[in-house]
Amino acid sequence: MASRQVPTPRELVAFEVATRDLVGLALRSVEGLSMSLPQFRLLRVLAETGGLGATQCAHALGIAGSSVTRLVDRLEASGHLVRQPDPANRSAVVLALTESGSEVVEQVERRRREELAAALGDLTADERAQCVVALERLHEVMAAAEDPRVPY
Repeated sequence: MASRQVPTPRELVAFEVATRDLVGLALRSVEGLSMSLPQFRLLRVLAETGGLGATQCAHALGIAGSSVTRLVDRLEASGHLVRQPDPANRSAVVLALTESGSEVVEQVERRRREELAAALGDLTADERAQCVVALERLHEVMAAAEDPRVPY
């Protein structure tokens, strides 16, 4: 196992700036939808999983269960998701996307891909390949630090 190295200030700043850039992209992608980024993130989790209970959604989003309840209430009222009985546990519910919720996820992801494609188009193929390797490895490291029981 490689020894842990301390990142340089320049490296930390570069990742902080990239994080701000990507958060900005995420925020721009939901503009005009009458939806917050946390609400969209919940829809995205449901799109990935096909439906989950509120507790599982809270774990996936890294937020408190009461926060998920507020998000669900708003998204249900706007017609983007529904609460359905859990066939495995009649006292529980599963959250699932409606057609409207699925359309929002597709629209936002299309916006993000278009903006990313434009930015990545200004990089050389070698620069893009280096970014991919670094980002995939960073994701591996960060995902390993998360709760291994949560698969998303």
